Amino acid sequence: MHDALETQFAGALLDPRAAVPVGVIAPGTADPARRFAVYRNNVVAGLVNALESRFPVVLRLVGREFFRAMASFYATEDPPRSPIMFRYGSTFPAFIESFRPAATVPFLADVARLELARGIAYHAADAVPLRPEAFKELGADALMSTGLRLHPSVTLVTSRYPVVSIWEAHQGEAQPHVAHWDPEAALVARPDLDVEVRRLPPGGFAFLTALSQGASIARAAAIAAAEAPGFDPVRNFELLVDARIGVRLAAARVC
Repeated sequence: MHDALETQFAGALLDPRAAVPVGVIAPGTADPARRFAVYRNNVVAGLVNALESRFPVVLRLVGREFFRAMASFYATEDPPRSPIMFRYGSTFPAFIESFRPAATVPFLADVARLELARGIAYHAADAVPLRPEAFKELGADALMSTGLRLHPSVTLVTSRYPVVSIWEAHQGEAQPHVAHWDPEAALVARPDLDVEVRRLPPGGFAFLTALSQGASIARAAAIAAAEAPGFDPVRNFELLVDARIGVRLAAARVC
């Protein structure tokens, strides 16, 4: 019975069409329905505020009025499933993609994915990155046949749009400007204290994805070269080392 009341109360909180839950009363002559409506609005506003904090560039791209209206729809359709609020919004990019009024900003969902990745990286487990010397000590032949475990904070984002450039252009107060409108992929990670966003060179997304799936460095490079004719293995390997996203050299699971 107690669980049924909790379920009814939780459902009514995010459904303005729902009746006031049984047992909800108000002091004195106050109207329970009116008081509950105020509480309901406060709950939705709190969820919208949480989304504003997590997706600041999305907010800036569409403006506060549009964002809050969109986020309110999302909050009522996809309420939190965990009491840990930093996890809220994991499905927001997919929601944006299906939200018809946002169709006029076709890159908005990918920008949201990039911002979501930053939040994931910030709260990911800590791990000690490999020293650059670890790669040299192994030797070239052995290095090519080995696999690499990536830092737990790593997320890769790919887009048909210049998602990294759009995100970078909206970090300051200056008028945003994106010089080139080409597809981009991003590496998001927190090897130390700060979350870093790096634009990946051609083939970088395929290269790092293959590594994350257990491919050897040589096999990952071959996959990337097949997908991106402009893939430069040296440039991509240097980025991997410079970004400090490797935490352990290990036997490859995919040859």
